[in-house]
This record gives sequence, C-alpha cells and structure tokens, in this order.
Amino acid sequence: MINTQKGDLISISTLLLNYSSISILLSLCQHFSSSTTMTNTDRKQLFFQRSTLLYLSFYLIISVTCSDPSYTPPDNIAINCGGHGDSVSLDGRKWTGDISSKFISSQQQQLNASSTSTASTQDFAPQIPYTTARIFHSQFTYTVPVSIAGPKFIRLHFHPASYSSLNISTAFFYISVDKYTLVHNFSTSLTAGYLNTTYFVKEFCINMVSEQSLNITFSPSPGGFAFVNGIEVVSMPANLYINGNKDVPLVGQSQTFIVDNTTALEMIYRLNVDGQAISPADDTGMFRAWSQDIDYIYGGATGQDPYHFTINISYTKVPPYTAPEILYRTARSMGMEAIVNEHYNLTWLFPVDSGFYYLVRLHFCEIAPEITGANQRVFEIFLNNQTADDQMDIMTYAGGIGVPIYRDFILMVPGTGSKEDLWLALHPNTGSRPKYPDALLKRSRNLQAEQKRRISRWT
Repeated sequence: MINTQKGDLISISTLLLNYSSISILLSLCQHFSSSTTMTNTDRKQLFFQRSTLLYLSFYLIISVTCSDPSYTPPDNIAINCGGHGDSVSLDGRKWTGDISSKFISSQQQQLNASSTSTASTQDFAPQIPYTTARIFHSQFTYTVPVSIAGPKFIRLHFHPASYSSLNISTAFFYISVDKYTLVHNFSTSLTAGYLNTTYFVKEFCINMVSEQSLNITFSPSPGGFAFVNGIEVVSMPANLYINGNKDVPLVGQSQTFIVDNTTALEMIYRLNVDGQAISPADDTGMFRAWSQDIDYIYGGATGQDPYHFTINISYTKVPPYTAPEILYRTARSMGMEAIVNEHYNLTWLFPVDSGFYYLVRLHFCEIAPEITGANQRVFEIFLNNQTADDQMDIMTYAGGIGVPIYRDFILMVPGTGSKEDLWLALHPNTGSRPKYPDALLKRSRNLQAEQKRRISRWT
C-alpha cells in the first residue's frame, strides 16, 4: 500500500487498452476511511494513487509518412546497481554503474551502508542491469539529481537470485520515493513466483514539484535485507497520465475523480493487443515496455484481426508520443456478423487486488475504410459488469478515420485485498441501429496504464 505524507492510505492501479485504437488505464485507490464521504478536495489532499497501466494494441512493423512521434525526456537516467562505469544493454541504452557515483552520498559511502554482489545465476535475465546488485542491511537512500520538475517514471529492476550467499527468500523490504511509500514489506522472490519469471520491473509515476534531487529509499524489514539491480528515472510529458484539470467518471456512480499532481501511479499491465511484445527501445522515447494480450483474453472468443497499412494516422486529438503509431494500425475486432456478435462479448480478465479504485484508459483509432461517419460502429464498454459507456462511437469522438483518441474511467473493485478478476468487455450496441454491429479494441495501457497492482500497478 501507499502512504501519503499525511499518513492516509491509498492505492491505485491502472490498466490501458486500445480498441480500434483503444487504451485502458486502471487505477486502484483505497479510501482513507470507509465511513468518510470522498470529495475532489479529499482526493487531492488525502490520496496516494497507485496506477497500473495496461495497453492492448496490435504490433506491425511498417513504414509510414508522419511527424516524428518520439519524445525526448529531459531526464533519462539508467543506473546499473552494483556496476562500474558505463555499460550498454542489448537494446543499445547506456546504463551508469553506481559504484563511486553521484547517486550515492559520500556519507553513505563512508558508512559502508551497502555492499555490491554478482548474481549466482543469470536465469535468462539480460546481463544489464541484472548481473550485479546493491545489497542493503539497513536503510539506504539513492539521491538522483533531476534537471526539471514534473512527472517522472520510476522503474526498479529486480532479479531475485542469490547474492553473497544470502537467502533471497528473506529479502523483505520497503521502498519510498520522497513522501510516497511505493512498496510495503515487499518480497521479490514471491513476486517473481507469482509472475512466473526470473526477473521483473516495477514501474511507478510520481510528480516532482520542484527541480531537485529525487530520493529513493530502501528499508529492509526486521531480520531481512533489501536489494536492487537497476533504477530508471525518466521524464514524461505533463498531463500524459496526471491531469488535474480533467474529471474522470467513476463507473457506476454519479461523481467524478481528479487525477492531479499529488497522485502517484504504479504500472501493472501494458499490453499490445493481438500483437508481439514491444521493447522499451521501440516506445516513443519514454522506454515503456508492451506485452502481448493473449493470456488475458477470456475463453475462445479472441475476435478478428483487422489491420490497415496505408491509412494516415493523424494525431489531432492526442500528442504523437501518447503511444507508438504501430499500435494504431491493427486491432482486435468482433467482426461484422450481427447474429453472432449479439450473443457474445469480447472480454479480457485482469487479476487485481481488491479494495481499490482502478483508472482505466481506453485508446481508440478507427482504421476500417468502410467506417466513414458516426453511428456506423457503436458499442458498449463494460467494467466488472457495470456500464462504463453504452454508446461508444469512435468517429464521434475522433471526428475522422485514423485519428487516435482515448477514454478514461475509474472503477472500484470492492474487497479487503484478495485477488479478484477485473473484467473488461465490449459488446455491439444494436439499439442505436449502427451500420456495422461490431466492437473494436486497439490497445491497453495503464498508465502507462497504465493495470497497473495496488498503488496498483502504467500508453
């Protein structure tokens, strides 16, 4: 869970999806008091929001004519913990070793507050940054200078192997960034087992209100130790995920929610719908990774795979860095068979922690040449069997074909912290008598949406 500076508990996860061009961002929040009515002022002051981003998108390598969609982050810092000097990862990115570096204060170096170690086994993990680690037996803080205020991605890389003959199963620890507690009594070995992987990244989004150093603190639980293999601090554009000027509807309720600059997000899922995984190097300059969506589709109804190679993608509604252009050129669709479509939903299931609010961002881009105007493809969006939108018409929002857009929603998943499935379902709206009884999903991000786990876990 996450603590605000005032000690109020909140957690948010984000999930992002892309339909025609759809992105879904899920966010989880836990109210500081179940008996207190939540206002927008409360949310601004009393919530730490944890966001998980889930991106569903199609991946095709194509050559197109358009403006350069990439973003150049003012701060682009990659730390190879336990390493010496500069190293280059397989994707060509430069990582700086933290030994005798500016990221560790001279006082902590003199106190020998940490040690370095090499992983006993590599277990298919990339060498950079997963070969070496910095080990902590007491509280330790990295001080990362930044050149500009504003929202930042914080990515923490973990490879839970054996280090210095330590038993990795005893590594339980807390991680905080300035006033936010990102993880609480966290176990890398348990997390890796749940994810069925030998290495993983935890991604967060926080807002820095001034140009100064970012303090990342590791605190071992009693009797345990902490470690980290790599740290990234990367700037992102203002208002990409955190936008204090926008009211986000709460699904199933009449009130809205504001994701302002006091909000912290954690990415849980970021998926490329019906496409291959997309590496951080192929993102729009912010080094976001995109996974495949096939493991999250419910049942055998995987839909059809529309694509379009030559249609111009026009970023008139969202900035070009919102997501890679290749994500908007394919999608997962139900098809055009009206009788068949009326009897099933196109559905994804995402395991999440209950007891939190989820911010869901859906990205859309109409790419079918037969769709030329409004009320030709209209569909319903359901989140956990609640209607998020019963008349979603991409052309109405985009104003034309090949124009990316996204929709944001916040959903409460009730419970006391147990794992629950968050359902996303699309279904044609035949009541509006559309020309084509179909639904389309392009991609999902969670914040970078994307779904992001209890802060939760970011398009």
